[in-house]
Amino acid sequence: MPYIYSMDGWVHFKDYTMMRALVMDFNGDSKIYDIKDQWMFGPSLMACPVSQYKARERSVYLPEKCGWYDLYTGKYYMGGQTLNAHAPYDRIPVYVPEGAILPVGPKMQWCDEKKAEMINIYVYEGADGEFMLYEDEGTNYNYEKGKYSTINIEYNDKDKILIIGDRHGEFDGMLGSRRFNIVFVGKNAPRMLDIDTPVGKTVSYKGKRLKIRL
Repeated sequence: MPYIYSMDGWVHFKDYTMMRALVMDFNGDSKIYDIKDQWMFGPSLMACPVSQYKARERSVYLPEKCGWYDLYTGKYYMGGQTLNAHAPYDRIPVYVPEGAILPVGPKMQWCDEKKAEMINIYVYEGADGEFMLYEDEGTNYNYEKGKYSTINIEYNDKDKILIIGDRHGEFDGMLGSRRFNIVFVGKNAPRMLDIDTPVGKTVSYKGKRLKIRL
């Protein structure tokens, strides 16, 4: 929810596009121009759905601009190559570009079911990255009146430092303090996706800038 809801905020405030053809982010790589069954879902996920009946694998091209991680296993791949990706019935191939920041919150069926007191932030080694976490009341249009908050998150790959910036803005019911659990995924340190209880570095956040060495 934190990832998807943040993109909802970007769509309103930044005219962002949630589903992005590969050419929008990887222009210059001639091999992507005719790919119609892979796309970016926001900045951190490349979705590669299966469209052939009963297929349990599919060919996936990884754009050459960057390296890529398998979302589920954390295994790293160089960009510019084509993979034969495993695609069981209940899981489509998804890849994450290096430098990505992926916030994952508690399982929810609707946006205000519970407070996201703990958010897991997956950080993928290999390039600098940034993400703007957006939140509001989730049940009305008060964001149009300025009732929302944003937190900028930046990753410095050279120094392996994650900065969670000051919180800007406020809204009714906003959490004054919460926890972030930082999960670092490295080229030589693959981490399987664990939505519920991933092991990471947990920090307390009260709206003020934090600097975390990974």
